[in-house]
Order: sequence, then C-alpha cells, then structure tokens
Amino acid sequence: MQRVLPGFGLTLGLTLLYWSLIVFLPVAALVVRAAGIPWEQIVRTMTDPRVLAALGLSFGGAALAAGLDTMFGLLVAWALVRYRFPGRRLLDAMIDLPFALPTAVSGIALTSLYGPNGWIGRWLEPLGIHVAYSRLGVVIALMFIGLPFVVRTLQPALEDLDPELEEAAASLGAGRWATWQRVILPTLRPALLTGFTLAFARAVGEYGTIVFISGNLPMKTEIAPFLIVVKLEQYDYAGAAAIAVVMLAVALLVLTAIHRLQTSYSFLRG
Repeated sequence: MQRVLPGFGLTLGLTLLYWSLIVFLPVAALVVRAAGIPWEQIVRTMTDPRVLAALGLSFGGAALAAGLDTMFGLLVAWALVRYRFPGRRLLDAMIDLPFALPTAVSGIALTSLYGPNGWIGRWLEPLGIHVAYSRLGVVIALMFIGLPFVVRTLQPALEDLDPELEEAAASLGAGRWATWQRVILPTLRPALLTGFTLAFARAVGEYGTIVFISGNLPMKTEIAPFLIVVKLEQYDYAGAAAIAVVMLAVALLVLTAIHRLQTSYSFLRG
C-alpha cells in the first residue's frame, strides 16, 4: 500500500521528539517536582490568602480580558474584512504589534500611557479613574496582548462568510438583528470560541506586560506568575511548584471545557 505522506514514520518520530522536548518533559518535570511536596505543605500554600488573591486576579482578569477582546476583536476584524478605508493596511499591520514587542516594552509603554502623569492617565486621574497600579490596568494589559489572537482567528472566518447569505436573509424579510443572530453568529461562533481560548491562554501566564503597570501590590494587583517568581527568589521552590501546578491544572480544565463545547457545537451543526 502506497503512503500518501512519504517518510511518515520519520516525520512522526521527529514531531513526537520535538513535542516531548519542548512541551511534555517540562510539564512532566513540574508535575514530578510537585508530587514530592507533602500534601500539608500544598494545602498550606494554596490556602494562603495572598496566593488565592493572585490566582483569582490571574484567572478572573484573563477571562474578563479575553471576553472583551472577543467583543472588540470581532468589531476590528469586521471593519478590516468588510470595509475599505484610508489607513486600513496600516491598521491591519498594527494588529500584530503585541506579537513583535517584547513584553517588558509593552508594560513600560502602557504604564507611561496610563500612569498618573501619562498622556491618558492625567485626564483620568481627576475623574477618579486609576488605571496604572490597579486591577483595571491589569485587565487593559491583558487585553493588549490578547486582541491579536482574536482578530487573526476571526479574519479568515469572516472572509469565508458569503455576503450573499446576508442578502438572502434580508430579501426574506429578516432585519439586521435577526440576520446577525441566525446567520452570522452561528457561522462565527467556533472562531469566536477559538479566539477567546487563545486570548485566555495567553493572558493567564502573562508576566512582562503586567509586572510594570500592576504595581505588584499583594492582595490587590499581584498576579500568580509574579508570585511564583517571588517564591523562587525566596528559595521556596515547593510553594512555587504548587502554585504552578494548580495554574496548569485549572488552565487545562478550562481549555478542555472550551474544546468540548466547540466539539459539541460542531456536532449539533453537523
């Protein structure tokens, strides 16, 4: 029997080797390291109010930022695909800016922009809106790094969306809201879920962009990745490993749930 892909065995072997070295072995090493920690120490670490606050901000902020990115990313992708306007190519290129910028540079730029003396922060401070060194700043930083994932995921789906479907719905008497709800949204829902997942996964483990704008105030603006670094600097390797494993487990559960939701939706549509 002739194989469609020549060298399949070699290709698969190299793929598994690469995946093992880059993904599996580091994750396995973390799990093994955490498995050697006494259960009492893990419970003591994970019930620490400072740890709980950091985990809550990391996952809660990531979910909120990913949700907002999904909403605004849809608007941006729609404008880029459906309309032609001056500066469109520049805007399209700027979408990828968070990919190219080092995270520390992004954090410094956002802090300079939204700080008390920044271009935007100086106008928000008199209104009582504090962005830098607050949870709002954390969410904005997470939105900054997650938006490109949503836009780049939605653009191909929007390009494949035939405008004739909308015209047919309109010719049958459907209004704009009905067309959006029954024609456009069902087609884009898998891409929306994928974009949300990518933005959420990117935001959960973000460090460099947030460390400057958050101020790293314990119990207030401290994120879990920063707390892991703090524990490593204090030579508390067991505590750092425990937090990391919990973050890994929660992230995997969330991603698995979203994947099952996508699969169920695709099955129902099929």
